[in-house]
Amino acid sequence: MPDAPRILVFDSGVGGLSVLAALRARLPGCDYLFACDNAAFPYGTKTEPELIDRVALVVRELVRHWAPDLVVIGCNSASTVALPHLRTHLTQPVVGTVPAIKPAASLSATRVIGLLGTPGTVKRAYTHQLIADFAAQCRVVPLGSTRLVELAELALRGAPPAPAELRAILAPLFEVPDLDTVVLACTHFPLLAAELAAVAPRAIRWIDSGAAIARRAATLLPHWTPAADTGFRACFTSPDAITGLYQALAELGCMGVEIIDAQGIEHPLPTPFENNNKNNRI
Repeated sequence: MPDAPRILVFDSGVGGLSVLAALRARLPGCDYLFACDNAAFPYGTKTEPELIDRVALVVRELVRHWAPDLVVIGCNSASTVALPHLRTHLTQPVVGTVPAIKPAASLSATRVIGLLGTPGTVKRAYTHQLIADFAAQCRVVPLGSTRLVELAELALRGAPPAPAELRAILAPLFEVPDLDTVVLACTHFPLLAAELAAVAPRAIRWIDSGAAIARRAATLLPHWTPAADTGFRACFTSPDAITGLYQALAELGCMGVEIIDAQGIEHPLPTPFENNNKNNRI
């Protein structure tokens, strides 16, 4: 579809697939490329200068080769520090991912919300400013977890997390009796939404940024017209551990996988992505 808008969705790991799913649901028929910087995974433990340099390097290379009409940074860690740099150096519009603190604050009946993200995201000044701007009347309970990111990656590779481990990770949130809403402030975490809800000791509202990102993207593609979903292509910055993702990617509608490095796109990898069901969603 040469006239279909091309959308690049970028993340350090597979969390961006949750954003991609929201985009495909809202904007079917676009030409989607999912890019995973797995060579530098995870982003949540890196310093801000490291993140800015790495994201700029890889995204510039992706843009040079794929010439997308829109760039979506499907990563809270990268978005909270690298968006200003990217918007200064790219001609394409760039949509970021930020914790859904504003909608959580408006939906919480008790005014007590959890902020579940990577350690870097929950500590960053950008996140604190969001809380000050949109949740000043709320009690916000932060919880940073790198392990939950790892568990989401493993789950997509066919190894579901143990409920006991999830309960232990979430325990600090549920020690707060009035907490009724949790912000999933990492795009990996919606991949475990069902598992997280299953281990919660009471009914909780879980909120992520996927739908808001898709709405924003739609406003930046005024000439888009609905069309049949054509799946997506994927690229990674390292071949390590990709084969474990083949089944999940194929089920989600992936049509092929490539590797990119600082020198550019390499040859496609031999992958079993034929006759995929393009209507599958996370």
